Amino acid sequence: MGILVNGTWQVDQLINNKEDGKFVRPDSPFRDWITADGSPGPDGQRAYPAAKGRYHLYVSLACPWAHRTLIVRALKGLEDMISLSVVHWHMGDQSWSFEAGDGVIADPVIHADYLHQIYTLAKPDMTGKVTVPVLFDKQAKKIVNNESADIIRILNEAFNDLGALPGDFYPLPLRGEIDEINERIYHTLNNGVYQCGFATTQAAYEEAFVPLFETLDFLNEELETQEYLIANQLTEADIRLFTTLIRFDSVYFSHFKCNKKRIQDYPYLHRFVERMMLNPKIANTVNLHHIKHHYYGSHKQLNPSGVVPLGPELIY
Repeated sequence: MGILVNGTWQVDQLINNKEDGKFVRPDSPFRDWITADGSPGPDGQRAYPAAKGRYHLYVSLACPWAHRTLIVRALKGLEDMISLSVVHWHMGDQSWSFEAGDGVIADPVIHADYLHQIYTLAKPDMTGKVTVPVLFDKQAKKIVNNESADIIRILNEAFNDLGALPGDFYPLPLRGEIDEINERIYHTLNNGVYQCGFATTQAAYEEAFVPLFETLDFLNEELETQEYLIANQLTEADIRLFTTLIRFDSVYFSHFKCNKKRIQDYPYLHRFVERMMLNPKIANTVNLHHIKHHYYGSHKQLNPSGVVPLGPELIY
């Protein structure tokens, strides 16, 4: 683990909380956009034009944030338009690497050994964390965006005129409802599990634990009478929820001390995960080996031995 400081890699601890013990996720520094014709993004951001073969996606199969982008890339049929690299599950002193291993896809841009080399290629004086996903412009040698919430919306719309598969996971009439439920799920669940797992005081842990399970209770009730969260159709809200739920019982329940209930103890959340896994495009993006080995094998502050548990037995 580490951080870039003025373009130089410095080894650092995974968890560096302040005195209150709360984990604070850093903001994503690259927030440009891709649109069909290069016109500005939805909030006026600088944008690049959609083009087949121009853009490259860097992901980890372990990371729930990167997993969102893999799912939308698959559902939109963008595999031949946006190339892909997959980092190794183990995150060591140099952070994400392209060390050879099952499921790893090497970097074709500069044949990098480490993802931080892609960051300094794009911004030589970069200071900050090196995270996945990364949407990279191979033509301009720039990082377009490294915020997963942005990237899934880019993939949802920008390539439609170039032959992307039909399907709109952020439809205009439902955006208000999607944004509202995303807000709760992000703060209390997607990020909430990390606030539990990376808390370094009891108070910080309990402050995150309670709303986490209040949200799971709420979502279980919401899904009792419908298949998906909004208007009973698959939207980005479901995708953002799924990537946390699929990791919950294997990792977050024990490794992050989110141990009040498993997803298998919630009948409608469990049914939701089963339904999502019935879609082969989604199921093919799930790699439980990378997920479990990354968390238990990389987070030495939480699991110094690096021993990876063999269980639990999942029913998906």
